[in-house]
Amino acid sequence: MDIRQFFFKYRSYTPIPILLLIIYHSGPTPPYILNQYIKIMDSAYAPFYIDNKMIGLALIALGEFIRISAVRYAGGATRTRNVGAPFLCTSGPYSVTRNPLYCGNLIIYIGTVFFAGGVWMWHILPLVAIFFIFQYYHIISLEEETLKIKFKDQYKLYFENVSQLFPRFSPWKGGNQTKPKNLTSTIKTEKRTLQNIFLIAFIIMFKKQIIFISGFILWQSVGRLYNLGFLPEFLALFVQNHILK
Repeated sequence: MDIRQFFFKYRSYTPIPILLLIIYHSGPTPPYILNQYIKIMDSAYAPFYIDNKMIGLALIALGEFIRISAVRYAGGATRTRNVGAPFLCTSGPYSVTRNPLYCGNLIIYIGTVFFAGGVWMWHILPLVAIFFIFQYYHIISLEEETLKIKFKDQYKLYFENVSQLFPRFSPWKGGNQTKPKNLTSTIKTEKRTLQNIFLIAFIIMFKKQIIFISGFILWQSVGRLYNLGFLPEFLALFVQNHILK
């Protein structure tokens, strides 16, 4: 299988190992990105700080805003399992970059790293950026190959005037002027992404509590299985002494 086909087909699943890595190394007390005192009067100073959770939330919100704006114009066709598109969307965010959804995704994942924090944050950040740039490079290559064949000169003109990822300073006016869909239907289309964002944020914020509850349930289950004779003693002791320790 062409690696581009692989990344396109499994683009909803390839981020899972990266997200598990981010969650595993997330820290309960993330380090400050900026921590200093600012002068508010002649002899008075006030603490001013920006921690990585603030930056993470801002980036996640920005990335999702870009996604919602793009989905308003492109519609549900963005979630297709087939390479290509039913029409060439060149309006809204698509008038400043050819791939606003991937731009939004990249910003969201980088924001998630900041939000998770932890001592490995600065090591995980370039890994996440490199992985998704690599993945989207191959997906975009496959999609553009298909779009060039399907839309011919129309796509060639669009290709020549709007960049692949880096946004233009001003919207391109030479393409189709698609009317955006209403926000309610867009949110319904984007529901799965929003649910995933809230779920990951919840797991990061309450990781210790989730681990404690899961461990308690597992400990109780192991004890009951052992008492009922379904679990050998050595295996029960291994789980309790090594996994639940």
